[in-house]
Amino acid sequence: MKIALVCEWLDPWRGGAETSTMQFLHRLMATDVEVHVFTRSRLASTPSMYVHTISGASMSRARRSMTFARRVEKRLAAESFDLVHAISPCRGADIYQPRGGTVAEAIERNLALRRNGTVRRLKRYANHFNVKQRYLLTMERELFSDPHGPIVVAISRYVARQLRHHYGVPHDRIRVIYNGVEPDTTATQERQRHRLAIRKEFDIASTDLLVLAVAHNFRLKGVRRWMEAMALLQSRGLKDLRSLVIGKGDSPAWHRLAARLNITDRLSFVGPSDRVPMFYHAADVLVHPTYYDPCSRVVLEAMIAGLPCISTRWDGAAEVIEQGKNGFVLDDPWNVEALAARIERLRDAALRNKVSQAAGGIAERVSMAAHVRGMMRLYQALARAEVRC
Repeated sequence: MKIALVCEWLDPWRGGAETSTMQFLHRLMATDVEVHVFTRSRLASTPSMYVHTISGASMSRARRSMTFARRVEKRLAAESFDLVHAISPCRGADIYQPRGGTVAEAIERNLALRRNGTVRRLKRYANHFNVKQRYLLTMERELFSDPHGPIVVAISRYVARQLRHHYGVPHDRIRVIYNGVEPDTTATQERQRHRLAIRKEFDIASTDLLVLAVAHNFRLKGVRRWMEAMALLQSRGLKDLRSLVIGKGDSPAWHRLAARLNITDRLSFVGPSDRVPMFYHAADVLVHPTYYDPCSRVVLEAMIAGLPCISTRWDGAAEVIEQGKNGFVLDDPWNVEALAARIERLRDAALRNKVSQAAGGIAERVSMAAHVRGMMRLYQALARAEVRC
């Protein structure tokens, strides 16, 4: 089977969607599928993956994306593939998999960050001048409204709801194939070495409760809410709490906020890191009070590493969390009190151990191997014309 996969960017440093796509491709290359990747990223071809680097040269980011899409569409029309699997919006695709969820939902959830109604209205008005956003919304409407459009793969039930709510995509065009991550196969002794090394590096006592946050977009992923929860817990006399925040969202403004909240000596901004699995092993809890996440890789990775996680109902990954059993789900990311209360509960080492063991139990359900098996079944069904394309 000869597959064309369209993804504008395939640089893992850009975020979880790109990382997921790269892991998916590595797994796919182990099958009998011949993969042709169309991307703007400069990657080397391999014997089982042919990379077609398509330039998006233009004067603006929006125009570059448009140019990329237009050039890919021309290439696809000129060549022969059994299936076209698009992760970036592309006309002529047989499968469209919006790994970032819908643009329409992302806009609404970014607006939810603004509690002030006037500020929200101004932001909504300003969105009309965002050329790239308008282009992506137009492409979404075109792909989803076409009754003969592609099968749409949702990486969570939350994304499936977005498709129905914003665009009325019928059930028979949606396939939920859950997001996948690679397993954590680190041996117990190695995990313990990671725990000791990270805690020593950041001067964290073995008895401290270490809470981890991992995000690139600090605002959207609720880092401020976590910092406010830390301040609340500190005011209640919780002295053994430490936190590390990993990601490229760090800026002087966040350090000033930490100083205002009087948590500077309790919280450290690590910056981007390629040692995130080591931090999972060093931590006791992961917090992800996000305002929007189609299906957080961070939460899935942390859970299969055995880390109790706290997320929100606006995260597709929350669908694998059983409340109080293998993690916790917050109804409202603004509810700092509820977040603090979950941390207080998880101070109990016996409860943490119980939740940790249950969290690791989701590993097979959210494995990248399971995700690839689901996609392969869809490929084969489409190739046999068993589903509408």
